[in-house]
Order: sequence, then structure tokens, then C-alpha cells
Amino acid sequence: MTELRALDTGFIELEDADRRISLGIAVVAILDGPPPPRAAFTVALGRRLDGMPRLKQRVHRAPLDVTAPQWEDDPAFDLAHHIRWTALPRPGDEKTLWELVATEIEERLDRDHPLWQCVVVEGLAENRWALVLKAHHSLVDGISGVAVFANLCDPAPAGAGKRVPARPAHRPPKLSSLLKLPVSVPGIAFDTVRRLVPIGAAVVEPGPVSSLNGPIGHRRRYTAVRVSLPMVADIAAKYRVTVNDVVLAAITAGYRDLLLRREETPIAHGLRILVPVSMRAEHAKYVLDNRVSAVLPYLPIDRTDAVDRLRVIHTTMQAQKSGGAAGAEHTILGLAQWLPFAAVAWTLRLATRFPQRGIAALATNVPGPRHELTLQGHRVLELVPAVPIAMRLRTAIAILSYHDHLVFGITGDYDTAPDIDVLADGIRHAVGELAGRAGRGGDFSRRPDRAGKNRSATHRSSAGEKDGGPW
Repeated sequence: MTELRALDTGFIELEDADRRISLGIAVVAILDGPPPPRAAFTVALGRRLDGMPRLKQRVHRAPLDVTAPQWEDDPAFDLAHHIRWTALPRPGDEKTLWELVATEIEERLDRDHPLWQCVVVEGLAENRWALVLKAHHSLVDGISGVAVFANLCDPAPAGAGKRVPARPAHRPPKLSSLLKLPVSVPGIAFDTVRRLVPIGAAVVEPGPVSSLNGPIGHRRRYTAVRVSLPMVADIAAKYRVTVNDVVLAAITAGYRDLLLRREETPIAHGLRILVPVSMRAEHAKYVLDNRVSAVLPYLPIDRTDAVDRLRVIHTTMQAQKSGGAAGAEHTILGLAQWLPFAAVAWTLRLATRFPQRGIAALATNVPGPRHELTLQGHRVLELVPAVPIAMRLRTAIAILSYHDHLVFGITGDYDTAPDIDVLADGIRHAVGELAGRAGRGGDFSRRPDRAGKNRSATHRSSAGEKDGGPW
């Protein structure tokens, strides 16, 4: 059996601390044609699972948490328990699909079984179907979650990228490392604490009063925004910034519009967000666990000019990355592996029950496959991300690239964020404005059709970069 990492366990503790939340991460694939027959689909999926043994394991916890939780083989593993079929009511449009996604985000995964589920969705308009792959955040982060879906797909064509065999999540430490630990810990801890002071202050100190932060309920809303990845890359090249800077500038504009619509004044240092940063090495891309840290930038929602916002974000993110906060948090999580787990568990429980007020939103950026995928012979037309919300964050945005598109998946609390369409429209319009300022015109919010080309996204629903690092 393999122990869960401290961060993996933290997501379980966070979910246990609030019965209203579910911490499942989802990838929604939209595919061409009708779905395969159920029996054939199940058999093919079972073959793919042979290369991912973690998907047949469940979490085992020791009494009183005297030892860390461990992944253990599920003795009664049944693939049928993890596959569910459903159908959209007519007309099977995106609004209906997003409502289904919101419902899936709400529902908790069964702790008595491996923490993932696959939902086949029939009845999508234009002779399409969807697959919702949901896994608990203790099992995957953004990058490994997308890697799981990619591994369930058909083998990639030659030259389009190869699969990396799964590796053990943890290797036994060398004796030399254990002997050096007592000597090196004091110096590491001092430097780590020094770097973590700004992060601690952001969580502990109350932030500006905002409708974006506060208690949340059980129900969710969901919507998605598509933009052209080449166009976003052109904007980044024009202004000598990263793609992630452009993404955050668009999100800034969206939140500014949302606050103005709510008749709240966007002020300087009025919106601080959590931006996960991947600490995952390339060789560990397919290891199922969490390898992320975070930075906590302020978004310049007070700035009215789109290019000005972009330049401020670029400067802010450079300062955040050079400050070492993300690395410091990662070091703390590493040191936690050496502490008695009971102490770590109780600390996590105490932290998850603290009503943080300094952070108002989350935005996580995940690089997806650049080549086209197929699943059991069906073309994957689109990949759409969905992330949960917790700890008083009433909205969260996941950004996923696939092929030549970038998709913003927006999750909102049903009662306190009924207007996430305003946020979605603000993001869409911000990319268009930056594209115009950069000398790029055309339709930038088009979805791919079956021929691999783009078509306009006529529906407005109602409902290079690793998790925030530079592409």
C-alpha cells in the first residue's frame, strides 16, 4: 500500500469539514457520433484501466489516524460501479449539458470505492455525445486528471506524443537523506516560514468586503467560454507576456464586470485569487496524486484599460514567482511527510474549519493535449474542465487547452453566484478587446465541428503552462 501525500489528505479533510461541498474534479469530453454500445464501452474501458492500478484502489484510514491514510486495492472492485449512463432532455443543447455538469460537481464520490466515476451522456444535439470523467481531488490534480482521460483514449498517432508508464507515487528515501534531515530542517524551515508569511497573512487577515467571498451552499451552477488558443498566443507575443498573463487579464475583466453589475466598486487590492502552480516534473505527469503549490496575486480590477490590466498582471505574476512563495509552500508539504500523521491530520482539520476571508476566487490553468484525441474510435471534439468550490470561494475557474482552443470552465455557488454568465461574457469580451488592440480580428469564440474546423458558438449558457505557471 502507498501512503497519501499531505496535500492529498488535505482535500479529504477539507471535504469532511463541510458536508455541503464535494471536491471532485471533472473533465467533460464532447465526442462525435452516437456513443458505443454499453457492453463494448465497458470492455474497452476495462482494458485501459489495466495500466492505471490506482483507479482500482480506495482510501484506507487507520483508527484515530495513528498512521497516514493509504491507497489499498479494492477487494470488491467492480467497473460497473464507476460507469453511469444518462441522457439529456431535448433539445440536448449546451445549456442542458452545463446543468448536468453542475449536478455532477455537486455529488460526492463514494469513499467505500475508488474515488472516480465515468458518466456517458447521450442525446447531445448535432449527433454528439459527452463523457464526464470525475475524480476526487485527493486522487488527481489538474494535470494528472487530464492525463487519466488521455490514457483512457486510443493510442496517440506516431509523433503526437507518447504515453509515459505510470510510476510509483513515492520511492523509499535513501538512508543518506534521512541522516541529513535533522541537520537541514532548521535552515529549510526558517527560509520557508519567511516566504510563507505573505500567504499566511492573505488567509488569516480579512480582505475587502465582497460578494465573491462568503458561505456557500450545496448546489452549483456551471458555464464555459471558448477562445482561440493561437489568438491568445498572438496577444501574448504582441505584448511580450505569457499566455497565462492574458488568461488572468481576461479573468480580471470578467470579475470587474461582475462586481460592477452587482453595484460594487472595483478597488485596488480588492480581489485576491488563488492560482495553483504545478510542481510536477514531466516524468511524473501520469502519477496520480497532487503536486501543486500556489501563488496569491491581486487582480487589478480597478484598472479600466485592457492593455494596462495585462501589463500590471505580467509584473505582478513575475514578482509572485520570483518571491518563492510557491516553493515555500511546497517545502512545507514535503516536511509534513516526516511528522506524525495524527498531528498533521488535526492541523488540517483545524485549518479547514477556519473561515478564510482574504481570498475571493480561484483560477487554475491546465495544459491539455495539443494533438486530437479519439476515444474508442470517436473523435474528441472538445475538452471542457470543471473544478469544485470550497472555503467560502463562491466561484472558481478552470482553464484547459486542447488542440487549438482554450476553454474557461466556470463553477459558481447556485444561490450566491447566479450571475456567472456576466463573468463568462466579461472574459469573452476581454479576449476580443485585447485581440483587436493587438491587430487580430475575426471570431475568436468558435467551437470545432466534426470536420476539425471551427464554427460559431451561438449559445450563451446560463448556468506551454502548468496549473498557473508560464506556458
